[in-house]
Amino acid sequence: MKKRWTIYCTVVILTTTTRVAAQDPHFSQFFQAPLLRNPSLAGIFDGDIRVQGVYRSQWGSVTVPYQTGSFDVEYKQPIGSGNDFITTGLQLLYDKAGTIDFTTTSILPAINYHKSLSDDKLQYLSLGFMGGYVQRRIDRTKVTTNNQFDVNGYNPSLSDGELFAQNSYGYFDGSIGMSYNAAINGSKENNYYIGVAYHHLNRPKNSFYKNPAIELYAKWQVSGGLKVSINEVSFMTLYADYSRQGTFSETTAGGLYGYKIGADYENPAYIFYFGGFIRWADAFIPVVKFDYNPFSITFSYDANISQVKTAAQSLNAVEISVAYKGFTNRNNTTRNAVLCPKF
Repeated sequence: MKKRWTIYCTVVILTTTTRVAAQDPHFSQFFQAPLLRNPSLAGIFDGDIRVQGVYRSQWGSVTVPYQTGSFDVEYKQPIGSGNDFITTGLQLLYDKAGTIDFTTTSILPAINYHKSLSDDKLQYLSLGFMGGYVQRRIDRTKVTTNNQFDVNGYNPSLSDGELFAQNSYGYFDGSIGMSYNAAINGSKENNYYIGVAYHHLNRPKNSFYKNPAIELYAKWQVSGGLKVSINEVSFMTLYADYSRQGTFSETTAGGLYGYKIGADYENPAYIFYFGGFIRWADAFIPVVKFDYNPFSITFSYDANISQVKTAAQSLNAVEISVAYKGFTNRNNTTRNAVLCPKF
């Protein structure tokens, strides 16, 4: 069985690196990694600065766990004499998959310009760019194939038969996106956003074999969010995300019910959330979130509903995220410059 799984994981990696049949890393808590969804979602929050980290562990019950980590920071400030503002950010992504430690590390700076569409600061159109360097590598010592088995079993002295040009390679990557966000009926507590992004716009080369014909598939991503108050102490936040990369597509949608705790409902000391999301034909994702201003922590897990459930027999993935957002003490803080959004 160990031999079969080792060979299987090797074949998966070789297939995805030569035919590019795999999708980008993703999170069930996609709303906690906005720059990965769309660079024009940078700055879509109430504050001057936001720092977020998400960690995902997947498939631990089947093989070596697939581990993905995201860290991003965003800094927003007014620009010019009008109601516009600009957000600069940095997205770091780490993904380690399978038996042969197929590792991807990304360093992606981002910039987003928010253009006010109304004098009352309730509508904004944003255009964002993100681009940087990506490195991929494998641990060649952990690669095993059928070529390394003889009549006595596994023989590490035999060649694996793969003619890799290199064990690691890097490339530059880029994304562009646009989003629109606005208040509903002039209320700063009720708002929404919608955005579309195009990832891998430069179609980077993507092969350990240095095959010039192998390119990373471009990806379209459409995102949306809606926040509505139920009463003075509770509200609903809905999120949806659709992406398509090559022949692969993914749709995830759901929502969180938020309840404010504390005497000051305008600035509550605590907010407790619970809810769930559906990743279509794949998983149901219960979510619990807790805000203690200016920090928040979110926990989720994937309850597999796909055909893979028979093999896994347990949770698909577990995720945890921690975030900080707040205002600075600078003179041009966005505390009074932006009335929306309040995600």
